[in-house]
Amino acid sequence: MYVARVPNRNSPPAILLRESYRVGDKIKTRTLANLSRWPEAKIQALARVLRDEPVAAPADRFEIERSLPHGHIAAVLGMARKLGLDRLLPRRPSRLAKLALAMIVARVVGPAAKLATARQLSAATAAHSLGAVLELGPVDEDELYLALDLLLAAQPKIESALARRHLKGGCLVLYDLTSSYLEGRCCPLAQYGYSRDGKPGKLQIVYGLLCAADGCPVAVEVFDGNVGDPSTLAAQVTKLKQRFKLDRVVLVGDRGMITQARIREDLKPAGLDWVTALRAPAIQALAADGPLQPSLFDDRDIGEIHSPDYPGERLIVCRNRELAAERARKREDLLAATEKDLAAIAAAVTRARQPLRGKDKIALKAGGVLGRRKMAKHFELTITDTSFVFVRNTAAITREAALDGFYVLRTNVPTEVLDTTTTVLAYKALAGVERAFRSIKTVDLEIRPIHHRLADRVRAHVFLCMLGYYLIWHMRQAWAELLFDDHDRPAAAAARPSPVAAAKISPAAHTKAARKHTADGRPVHSFRSLLHDLATLTRNRVRFGDAPPVVMLARPTALQQHAFDKLAIAITP
Repeated sequence: MYVARVPNRNSPPAILLRESYRVGDKIKTRTLANLSRWPEAKIQALARVLRDEPVAAPADRFEIERSLPHGHIAAVLGMARKLGLDRLLPRRPSRLAKLALAMIVARVVGPAAKLATARQLSAATAAHSLGAVLELGPVDEDELYLALDLLLAAQPKIESALARRHLKGGCLVLYDLTSSYLEGRCCPLAQYGYSRDGKPGKLQIVYGLLCAADGCPVAVEVFDGNVGDPSTLAAQVTKLKQRFKLDRVVLVGDRGMITQARIREDLKPAGLDWVTALRAPAIQALAADGPLQPSLFDDRDIGEIHSPDYPGERLIVCRNRELAAERARKREDLLAATEKDLAAIAAAVTRARQPLRGKDKIALKAGGVLGRRKMAKHFELTITDTSFVFVRNTAAITREAALDGFYVLRTNVPTEVLDTTTTVLAYKALAGVERAFRSIKTVDLEIRPIHHRLADRVRAHVFLCMLGYYLIWHMRQAWAELLFDDHDRPAAAAARPSPVAAAKISPAAHTKAARKHTADGRPVHSFRSLLHDLATLTRNRVRFGDAPPVVMLARPTALQQHAFDKLAIAITP
């Protein structure tokens, strides 16, 4: 480390504390602190310390007054500024604008309730350097709620800016829904509905995420917890057409989202194209009527068919052999488990002591067993007041097994615009939205538990988590080489003729996951563990003798420096 005086053309020179380091054969320099406001005597004393020259007492005293985890803050905040996210947020009032940015960054580095976040940011109780870097001073949780309100008011403007960046006319747009449960009973949005969290006894909200074709999040919207998936589509069509001003868009959604009614009433009138999939009954109808012949796919995994029931549309049949084997195994397991429970009912009917009697009572117990595993269509029951007989419906099981591993996509996009393989990969891109939901709900951002009582606060909380995922998504792209992620999907797709296989993890990524090291020997991390590693790079407030304290950073490890190089941002104090 050394003190450098950098001349300025029309002002006094800048006095900087710098450090030189080597990257391969190159010598690079980074700035650790700006000393321009220091008194000259203090600068000279520090220069002598760095040159290992003796310093007269009492300036020879050295003390670290405070040391805070900093590397993860520098990475996430640096990425937010590199992406211009701070410039998309409201600028006034300035303190609330800083707090809004701080909450987004804090959500990425350490998800917590608003009270805990306030303590993480406050100088006296800081858990990391974010509050010091943004010069927040004491932070109260009520201020964070005001910053949430400011963030929600700016949501339309921010989402429109993100749409201009990532969505263009004629592009693919991914849309999917999920739900999260709430604590308490006071929020107007909280309703009982289909729980994707496995919490049917809790009130919940539903929220839909719009993403670009590569999975980058663009917009999010919160709905009542009992809303059906298809009924949310109209709001997204309006958003794409009116707010984002997109004339031509291909909307990609799952089979429960883009239904025939929604195509007729929402997509066609708006002039939007779509890619979706057929439900199981519709696939069985195609097989029964003849257009879909499973035997044609013994030697191939993909093909197009046509049906008069879908005029002007392309139907793309895909077969996933691994999925077929898994479904056959799971079906047999469920059949066996159901037979075991039905046999227990049959034994109860025929036992000598207190046998189960009554057609209604027997049927009620049998219905509960069949409904638990959804096996009613695979069994035939004969029930009287004194007997109970069950057998497998082999015909129904055979019909279902013949279509194991098959799924059918439907789209109105012409082949010259979106060929067969590209259409399949476009639908499989919905997995990117599912990854976003996993990140938001559990892996990275921990959107739950939601304790907010006001509807707008819940909306703001969900939007805050979406912006946090926006940062995580870009950081994952830059860090793909260092993470347990596939960083070579284009090569994987090119290497495999089957579009089903093309969506799987590449051999290079499989080797990286198996060896737990990258090709150049660096340890492979999860996103969260890499942040924890960066957190060991500390920001230190150091005092030399009686001089005012100075901020200095710990020396980064080779991995930490490489992580910042991948982000293409400097390590700043």
